[in-house]
Amino acid sequence: MTAAHPGPAEADPTVACPGQAAACVPPATAADPAAAADPAAAAGSAGRGSRVRARTGYRAVFAVREFRYVFAAHLLSTLGVVLCEIALSVLIYRTTGSPLLSALTFALGLLPYVVGGTLLSAVADRFPARRVLVVCDVLCAGCAAGMVVPGTPVAALLVLRCLTAALAPVFAGTRAATLGDILGEGDLFVTGRSVIRMVSQSGQLVGFGVGGLLLAAVSPRAVLAVTVATFLCSALLLRVGTLDRPARRTGKDGGGTGQGALFGASLRGARSLFADRRIRALLVFAWLPPMFVVVPEALLTAYADSLGLGPAGLGLLMCSMPVGAVLAESLAGSLLGPRGRARLTFPMAVFTVLPALGFAARPSLGWAVVLLVLTGTGITFNLGLDRWFVAAVPEERRGQAMTVMQAGLMTAMGLSMALAGAVAEFVPLHVVMPAGGALGLVCVLLAVLAVRRTGDGVPPGD
Repeated sequence: MTAAHPGPAEADPTVACPGQAAACVPPATAADPAAAADPAAAAGSAGRGSRVRARTGYRAVFAVREFRYVFAAHLLSTLGVVLCEIALSVLIYRTTGSPLLSALTFALGLLPYVVGGTLLSAVADRFPARRVLVVCDVLCAGCAAGMVVPGTPVAALLVLRCLTAALAPVFAGTRAATLGDILGEGDLFVTGRSVIRMVSQSGQLVGFGVGGLLLAAVSPRAVLAVTVATFLCSALLLRVGTLDRPARRTGKDGGGTGQGALFGASLRGARSLFADRRIRALLVFAWLPPMFVVVPEALLTAYADSLGLGPAGLGLLMCSMPVGAVLAESLAGSLLGPRGRARLTFPMAVFTVLPALGFAARPSLGWAVVLLVLTGTGITFNLGLDRWFVAAVPEERRGQAMTVMQAGLMTAMGLSMALAGAVAEFVPLHVVMPAGGALGLVCVLLAVLAVRRTGDGVPPGD
């Protein structure tokens, strides 16, 4: 990922401001705690903010100091999650010799998302964002530390894995909402979200490579100890590098912040989001393309075996989709303005499920890599979707909405992967993989139609 040359000056001047804030400052000012405390510094920082916002592209978001801290923290926590998955899978396999229990470490990284996304989604708006982010990182570090303790039962290891997965959508939703406070609701927000996605994709590639090297040199528990350090460093960066903004909502809407009230507020908030036709359509649209994209990805191990490929060939297949995603997102984010990204949203959402149809021809390794790289490019549909979604959701519910979006996304992907694997037990791969693409095409087209019926897809100002 490289810092691309800034595009035309198309940044939206909208500045996000927490509902309870005493004063609203531009993102560049908010990114500098010293400026927030010193009016003179604030004035200078505001001037710098105007110059920063006159540019678009990745260079502009990295010019915001507070975003750089969020970026570094996300990089560390992503690496920690990937290392934890690899090390825990190896540890459980060496302890039990069971492929099923080893595979559960990956499945349990997705399925608990629905719990955190439904019962804990209100946390993102009912508590100060920085506190939520730091506490989530510290709790994840505590779970990883529990895995390091010698003699921890396998059942306890899996429970700790579930706890970290349940916290993940709360953390991701809160961070996504915080980007709106740091970068505003316009083009910088979209570009910032793009950077976060690229870190997630790249983190998988780097994390698997680093994890493999570490496991060749040290024990799985030692690697898990490294994950503890990554989570703690992430918490420290967020604590010292981001502002302590007030909560978007108080307990007035739900009557307190106790466990029961929190669960009730989370469920009521989720119902209210789905009651809005526009938000509901955008949520479904966000979930469907990735849900079908992962069908061929889930079957790559079996497909590599059908081609007679070894670990190197399988690794190349597994890397292809993230590589396509990072390349396409970096190019679209740097070369296109807001209008161009909006126009690409529907076509790329449809396109991303089409390459799976090519697996009906039983492609060789080279052509399979091409199909998977093309599939990865479809991630660029999120660039327009992010802008539409943040415009549709009330500011005071932004954190919960982002949490629900993330939870639904990961749950849909997990269920789709499991279903694809089950069907592939009885149906040939060259039928299952393109069938997923064909069904995905129908579903995505219906989702596009639903989004169009709820609005023109372009927020005011574009």
